[in-house]
Amino acid sequence: MENNNKGTEKKVLKKRLSIVIIVGVFILSNIVFFYLGSAFTSGTIGLKNVSEAVAKDVNDIKDIRKYDLLFEVRENLLLRYNGEIDDNALLEAAIKGMTDSLNDPYTLFMNDKEYSSFVEQISGHFVGIGIQVGIKDEKVTVIAPIEGSPAERVGLKSGDVILKVNGEEMAEPKLENTVSKIKGEAGTSVDLTISRGEEVLDVTIPREEIKTTVVKGEMLEENVGYIRLSSFDEDSAKQVKEKILQLKGEGMKGLILDLRGNPGGSLSEAIGIASEFVPKGKVVTYTIDKYDKKQEYKSVGGDAQGLPLVVLIDGGSASASEVLTGALRDYKAATIVGKTTFGKGIVQQPFKFKNGIGGLKVTVSKYYTPNGENIHKKGITPDFEAVS
Repeated sequence: MENNNKGTEKKVLKKRLSIVIIVGVFILSNIVFFYLGSAFTSGTIGLKNVSEAVAKDVNDIKDIRKYDLLFEVRENLLLRYNGEIDDNALLEAAIKGMTDSLNDPYTLFMNDKEYSSFVEQISGHFVGIGIQVGIKDEKVTVIAPIEGSPAERVGLKSGDVILKVNGEEMAEPKLENTVSKIKGEAGTSVDLTISRGEEVLDVTIPREEIKTTVVKGEMLEENVGYIRLSSFDEDSAKQVKEKILQLKGEGMKGLILDLRGNPGGSLSEAIGIASEFVPKGKVVTYTIDKYDKKQEYKSVGGDAQGLPLVVLIDGGSASASEVLTGALRDYKAATIVGKTTFGKGIVQQPFKFKNGIGGLKVTVSKYYTPNGENIHKKGITPDFEAVS
């Protein structure tokens, strides 16, 4: 028995260093990573350029004595618990406990499988039912079904609240946990229980490979062009520019830009599309982080400035859609028609651990429209309300 204890104690000590490093990286990434990334961009990376608040947090990172209790609990579990223990599961649960304690559903730790799924989904090609979800009123809510997806075919709608996945209640609003349970292999299906107003519905949805067509466009009557943008994926700004030039070549005198059901995506793509309509050098949006550091994103100019423009929005228009809509509204470059948008006015930054344990997605700042409005949990109200 004594030899077994000594062997376990050696294992405990060896693992302890690993946990110290991971805990330190987590805190460091949450406090400093985004700021230093911005500092590299601006060419100012010395600590003398960091605010006193940042310097204080950096010093706090070095003090890990407060985490001694965490290691003491782990050591006692490994030494004394009369049952099987998965040490990696202990580690993952401890880290997820950190992010859960922030009560921010958009800040979370993902294990390696969850992080790979996250990266796959934002690439625009993945296996699933084809929905984008967010947190609204502390509930996992459908932002929008992807056009042509199984979710759209069975009738899921923006605003539907996911109550159960395969009979398991989603008691806490954890996005990645819900998404991971919904996803699965192509050819299988998933059972969802959703609420829509006062109605509760059970639906069975097949899982398929989801391929999105981001930009569609055509000429309507009276020389009016129409562009449908379903998400802000890689190269969507380039595709929108190409479609604008094509429609102008066909005689377009005005444009309808449809952002209904567009859950967002890349901020840089939103800036690129806004640049088509907003004069060069004008601020499209700006972000402010926890240290009151402001970063502006400006128009690079485009081919559709002064073109009569109508933007269509609804409750499924979120995040990057709201960045674009807010800029066009503030500069009076468009008339906004539809329903109030979803209301997601915060920015997340992903960070992958090199040791293969997974990664973080961290809320690092809030974004604002050019006129200084943060629309988080409020959304953007249209100039003219209309039912989709």
